[in-house]
Amino acid sequence: MKTSNSSISSSPRLPKPFSLPLKILPQALHNRFLATVINRILVDDLDAGELDFLQDRSVAIEVSDLGLSYQLMLSGNRLMGANIHAENDLTIRASLYDFMSMASRQVDPDTLVFQRRLVMEGDTELGLALKNYLDGMDIEASKVLSLVESLSRKTMPVYKKLFD
Repeated sequence: MKTSNSSISSSPRLPKPFSLPLKILPQALHNRFLATVINRILVDDLDAGELDFLQDRSVAIEVSDLGLSYQLMLSGNRLMGANIHAENDLTIRASLYDFMSMASRQVDPDTLVFQRRLVMEGDTELGLALKNYLDGMDIEASKVLSLVESLSRKTMPVYKKLFD
């Protein structure tokens, strides 16, 4: 069955001028910042080896409407910025709004994949392992993750109204 692009729902897109301040910063700084934040949030899981499937594997997270990409890899038991010029083992791409939809648990990632709003390219096994890890996370057990979920949930209607 062939689906036309007009039947695929779309998400609000952040206008390009809003991403300019972020693009001024070097890619390596973006990667380092994201790795530091995730390391602090997931310190217990990292120490327990829950993310060992990412060992020496490069994952890119691309925020399509921002035109930004973050490359991360696990080295030892800590995430770090990956080489921005190396080929990634897995690339995950979506709009900021769609990432917010997943963070707020208002939309299932599978739904976004079927709507072609979330794209995963590269190592399928690695992508499945990452998805299973994320699906199994106990968000309520983490104050920071609960805050991210709540903030995303509260911000989405405003975002949609401004940029849809």
